[in-house]
Amino acid sequence: MTVAAAALLAVLTSCGGGQGSTPTASPSASTGAPSATESSRSASVSPSATPSPKAAPSTETTGPVVTKVLVVMVENHSLDQMKQGMPYTFGLAQRYGYATRYRAITHPSLPNYLAIAGGQTFGVADDHPPGEHPIHGSSVFGQAIALHETAGLYADAMPTTCATEDSGEYAVKHNPWAYFVDERSACSRYDRPYSAFAGDVSAGRLPNAGMVIPDLCHDAHDCDLSVTDDWFRQLMSAAFAGPDWKSGHLAVVLTADEDDHNQDNTVLTVVIHPSQSHHVVSQPLDHYSLTRLYDDVLGAPHLGEAGRAPDLAKVFGLPVQ
Repeated sequence: MTVAAAALLAVLTSCGGGQGSTPTASPSASTGAPSATESSRSASVSPSATPSPKAAPSTETTGPVVTKVLVVMVENHSLDQMKQGMPYTFGLAQRYGYATRYRAITHPSLPNYLAIAGGQTFGVADDHPPGEHPIHGSSVFGQAIALHETAGLYADAMPTTCATEDSGEYAVKHNPWAYFVDERSACSRYDRPYSAFAGDVSAGRLPNAGMVIPDLCHDAHDCDLSVTDDWFRQLMSAAFAGPDWKSGHLAVVLTADEDDHNQDNTVLTVVIHPSQSHHVVSQPLDHYSLTRLYDDVLGAPHLGEAGRAPDLAKVFGLPVQ
């Protein structure tokens, strides 16, 4: 080998390889909520990636790529109500990130859930069950399955998988996947009671497209926001201790389906990921932005209005593929 060739080999070796290198992350040593320094973790970025000058911060940030999104729903409370009535949740919002101009699409509940899951309301304007509103089309959960990724919805108090009727504290109007009749087979396998959540967290099996639907008390529909805040604390304590969070690949988003008709449908939306640190987003966002986030993480075509929706990943600087 010539001297020039040896020198070139040394330069390439010091750069960590070529464009095929993939970012990796070491699991956190913490078994509880991560330290504030975790948001500064970095990994190598492909040399072909060039940050967009308009993104602040850029979506092509250092650190692990988000491959799993878990959306947690709250019921019928506005931004100001949630900030005041959910101190633990708003504490996470201040520590990680939240939006101040995130608006639900409409009233009542069901069309908002359909908007998140399917990118449109499908003309639904009430809370009637799937028997009256059979939806033909794709959901983000169905998209994940079609792309050989994973999907999962965890419904609190649901008596059986993909239940299509109300039962006690379980309200089917809050379970959007149950309405997509063309995906009923997948729904029957992966739309499960919330009791399955803890095992999936500890095993690192949280889905690429995931959603958690609390029951009518835990979601603040019938109970005080303090109950919801405590319930979410327990959920996040488990998530923080799980391998999906420690790998840096899990982003948790908490939002509300709609407000109480007193704040122009503006709701608190919290984005929890190690890339976030005291990040307050003032750009307008809505539930279709959340559909878009699912699709961007999956690498799927944008459903319905998601393609025209403000880009949640970009404004928060979430590292997605």
